[in-house]
Amino acid sequence: MDVSLRELHGNWDRGFALHKHVLNSVAIGNNQFGHMQFDTTRSEPGEALYQLKYKGEFNHVEPLALAIRDHIVPLLGKFAMVIPMPATKQRTRQPVHEVTKKLSELTGTFYAGGLLLKNPPEPGAPEIKNLGTKEEKVAALAERFYLNEASITNNGNWGALLVDDKYDTGASLEAACSTLRTYAKIGQILVATCTW
Repeated sequence: MDVSLRELHGNWDRGFALHKHVLNSVAIGNNQFGHMQFDTTRSEPGEALYQLKYKGEFNHVEPLALAIRDHIVPLLGKFAMVIPMPATKQRTRQPVHEVTKKLSELTGTFYAGGLLLKNPPEPGAPEIKNLGTKEEKVAALAERFYLNEASITNNGNWGALLVDDKYDTGASLEAACSTLRTYAKIGQILVATCTW
């Protein structure tokens, strides 16, 4: 898989994204329902993520996990567990969880799928994507993340790799990392995303 890494900066210790999600997008006109359509060119990770999330093509899980293992993991240093970013949209199979599980297998690290959780938004609350600033987004998300501390039974202070699908403003990752930092068993926090 062709990658063009980008270092991600935030309240985590180190992080990277595999590639830009969309390389080019051109409006081609309205469809029969009056919605604008686009001819979109995505990077390889961007196309794989698109097919996985929106077309349900789970054959893209392993290539994405391999790309993270081969291109991002060597830059991060040691970690003992991988944590999927909790999903915004409920699906039968969560794409980020599937990529994170596969990455766990490929790296021989603990899959901490039940550690970081997210409450649904309050009824009537605006969607995060509709908030104006990153600060507003972080504040809205801060109260939604919580930990299931019983999911880590070993004593110690462990390095963790938080995996997400796409980095935009970094608001979700920052809110999640703030929650993870409250847990004594989490030491260094690393971040990997498929795209930005």
